[in-house]
Amino acid sequence: MQYLFRSPRGAALEEEGAETSAPQGHVPAPSDPFHAAPRVHVHTWRGVWNSIAASVRFLLQTEVHVYAFAVAANILISFFPFLVAMILLCKDVLHSQAAVNVILRTVNEYFPPGFGVDFHYWLLHSYQQFSWFSVVLLLFAANGIFLPLEVAFNRVWRVPKNRSLIKNQAVSLGLIFACGVLVLASIILTATSIQPFVLKHGETRTDALLQDYGLKLFAVPATMLMIFLVYWLLPNAKIRVKRLIPASIVVGLLLEVSKYINILTWPWLRDRLRLEVPPFVQSISIILWSFVATLIVLAGAEWSARVTVSQLESKE
Repeated sequence: MQYLFRSPRGAALEEEGAETSAPQGHVPAPSDPFHAAPRVHVHTWRGVWNSIAASVRFLLQTEVHVYAFAVAANILISFFPFLVAMILLCKDVLHSQAAVNVILRTVNEYFPPGFGVDFHYWLLHSYQQFSWFSVVLLLFAANGIFLPLEVAFNRVWRVPKNRSLIKNQAVSLGLIFACGVLVLASIILTATSIQPFVLKHGETRTDALLQDYGLKLFAVPATMLMIFLVYWLLPNAKIRVKRLIPASIVVGLLLEVSKYINILTWPWLRDRLRLEVPPFVQSISIILWSFVATLIVLAGAEWSARVTVSQLESKE
């Protein structure tokens, strides 16, 4: 018998050893939408592929959408303060204009021309000096992101008890700083890697391409690591690291793909929103894509909790 993880009360939850075996130990009621499919143990690529279908069905559950919308609403609130905090740190603390340029280029990627808000202007002129109010607003909204995520992850991992509000806020605060450091590190590494070229040749189109490729080189692994930390630290239980690595990698890649889907579909979405809800084009856009990203994260968590991957073989 192998232990999947231990709950805070010390009760061991058991892991099944075969794809067709019935779950042992405590099993939630079949009607629970978070556990509609049994846990499986896969050892082939075909088994991995077949296990994804249950995660897709998981995303069609009403409760999953409730958690995703809760997270998306808090992302909308914390989005601008987070960008402001990153820019102020780069400009006033690290004194790196190259890092500020990387942030602005990243924002332009996610919000193409015609979005309706000149983020470049507002990010550079909204705050001329460090603002504690912006930091407090960021921490408040960011904590609101992790609160529904913890409840959802606990449901996924069959953890019977959530953390208290104070403990959740403490863990959320740690994750905020950890994720912020990873984002800042990827920005600084990108800016540092292209700075010698800029000093030698000046601002050119090649410089823009180098920033783009450099940001992808450092940002994608940073995103994967952030997803892993959230999967590992946020549930109120000790989760085995090896169960989280595959999902963290795939979810990080899917989030990168979703960024390009956003860019490709933005003109159509902008025209539809301007026609239907003109005053709320920007806010609905942020909530919509945050909602999609949260669904991807929740699907990865559900897959990690349900599927155990052994050394994969090419054939059955």
